[in-house]
Amino acid sequence: MDQNLDTSAVTLTKTLCGHLAGARFSDLTPAATNEARRGVLDWIGCALAGSGHSTITRLVAVLQEAGGRPQARVLGRNLRLGLLDAPLANGQMGHILDFDDTHMGGVVLHASSPVLAALFALAERAPVSGADLMLAYAVGFEAGVRSGRAAPGHHKGGWHLTGTLGSIAAGVAAGKLIGLDGQRITYTMGIAATQAGGMQQNRGTSCKSLHAGKAAANGVLAALLAERGFDSTQEIIEGRKGFSRIYSDVAAPDQLTAGLGDGWVIETNGHKPYACGVVLHPLIDAMIALRNRDHIAPEAVTEIRLRVHPFVLSITDVVEPSSGLQSKFSTVHSAAIALVDGAAGIAQYSDARAKDPFVAALRRKVTAAADETLGKDEAYASVITAGGCHDIHIAHASGTAANPMSNAAIEAKFLANAAPVISTDRAARAAAYVWALERQADIRDLLELVA
Repeated sequence: MDQNLDTSAVTLTKTLCGHLAGARFSDLTPAATNEARRGVLDWIGCALAGSGHSTITRLVAVLQEAGGRPQARVLGRNLRLGLLDAPLANGQMGHILDFDDTHMGGVVLHASSPVLAALFALAERAPVSGADLMLAYAVGFEAGVRSGRAAPGHHKGGWHLTGTLGSIAAGVAAGKLIGLDGQRITYTMGIAATQAGGMQQNRGTSCKSLHAGKAAANGVLAALLAERGFDSTQEIIEGRKGFSRIYSDVAAPDQLTAGLGDGWVIETNGHKPYACGVVLHPLIDAMIALRNRDHIAPEAVTEIRLRVHPFVLSITDVVEPSSGLQSKFSTVHSAAIALVDGAAGIAQYSDARAKDPFVAALRRKVTAAADETLGKDEAYASVITAGGCHDIHIAHASGTAANPMSNAAIEAKFLANAAPVISTDRAARAAAYVWALERQADIRDLLELVA
């Protein structure tokens, strides 16, 4: 029986939301608080690096024309937009370069772009402490990843999880930040999930990162509606026509609450050293390692052979990318550019590098085979030259939970992304602020530094 409106009903969705509503900052583990700091710092840097992208300029122009009363800051642009428009802009700019963090614990989700964009907007509505922000961030992460685990066929069906699960994560995080109780966070989750959308067909276009922005705005809207008594089903995930049934060919609703309270999923978040689809990172590690170890000259290469998890080829099958955005989902481009440049940063995924004749010629020498025995963060690579064959195995890609970036590496990435936009001094001050985030009284001080 559907239990949509009976507030005495006990459902899986409501059990999760009640647990998250009752969570306190003191419940976060040291690992969770460290990951919250790292995630905030990394995401701000990614958003600032993306803030000047032409796609964001187009979006902001439309939001300024059609949007509401300016209330919330847009990062890196020295302007304010409406309370639903600012998270849309900030969420998209955080994901536009595909440089933002990725959770891969059974669910491939860029949680930070939708969640933090939503939280930063609401932090301008009423004072928010650093500890409150960190807790809401972790709570949103929990809701998003658990919802994904309850719908294990979701990604296979063509949905872009950052748009769909991101809406749920942003909504629950927003509800937590503004102090909603379990009942109203349950409603928030339902309101957010019913807005969930985003199709993988849009990879390599302006729309992919729009999904993250829309998810952030969806979350803010959901929380503000629930705060005023707007209701929803209390079985949005597990119901007969709920998220896990209609967004996935397989439903596993019990995963919504499995192991609830045994740690935090944010503890296993991953961060990107490379500005492209995360599943490409193992082969990029391989190319850079071979280049450095064996001093391979790209012009001497006759063939590059890769073995990767099948999931890699299913989502990075662009063979001849015509733009920087498309090249972020190209196995052959990523292998070629990593060998040529010894890097895979923002510059390597520009329109110019996608169209570079030398890179294009090397791309055509790359072949990739699927191997189901490999992990998603694992790869084998062979580079063949006249002098012989150079082989390497990457067991766990850099930046994953099994091979994480250090705090120093996270900060270096942030400074490289942020300093060109807000100045070296402000970037350094922002980094110091975030490393002490749980002791900060009002997040608006941070927004002053990065807006």
